[in-house]
Amino acid sequence: MREVATPLGPAHVHDHEPDGAVRGTLVLGGGAGGGVDAADLVAVAGAGCAAGWRVLRVDQPWRVAGKRIAPAPARLDEGWTAVLTTLAGDGVLTGPLVLGGRSAGARVACRTASSAGAAGVLALAFPLHPPGRPEKSRAGELALAGVPLLVVQGATDAFGGPDEVAAVLPAGGRVHAVPGDHALKKDVAAVATAAADWLGNEIAQRHR
Repeated sequence: MREVATPLGPAHVHDHEPDGAVRGTLVLGGGAGGGVDAADLVAVAGAGCAAGWRVLRVDQPWRVAGKRIAPAPARLDEGWTAVLTTLAGDGVLTGPLVLGGRSAGARVACRTASSAGAAGVLALAFPLHPPGRPEKSRAGELALAGVPLLVVQGATDAFGGPDEVAAVLPAGGRVHAVPGDHALKKDVAAVATAAADWLGNEIAQRHR
């Protein structure tokens, strides 16, 4: 684990290094209610690393500080961007860069992909709208990604099911449905396999 200074306090970056050559770098952020030890993020990190990707799980400053509630989106983006800037300066973001995360972390990845020069976005359990409030859509954030986008969504996600997400995906985006709800705990192997296949077949092939 490495500590990275940001204007909002230190962030923690957990490294997963592949055994052989690095095919690309995947940076993952956590949700608003938890850190990067969530089961789906850990599983995706393992599968990505096994497929030759350097995977970096980022605990944002608010989590490191022990706070229970995430700050406003602009502050989340500020801390995240500061981490990416430091990692890029250290030469860690080699190969095609994919940003991702679960729930709120997926939103951050979408909002910052363009400015970070990302080659893709991996959104786990994207919270399309608050439960029972489809009129509060966050579809505009998916459109901000502007790069190939994979949304791995639980079939019974109360924040928006796979069909709802598919209906608002921008060009270059696709959704992969897996069993379970917003937590993506029911079949983490399916989540990890979908992510690793997309990294290898969609992203790595584009940047050979």
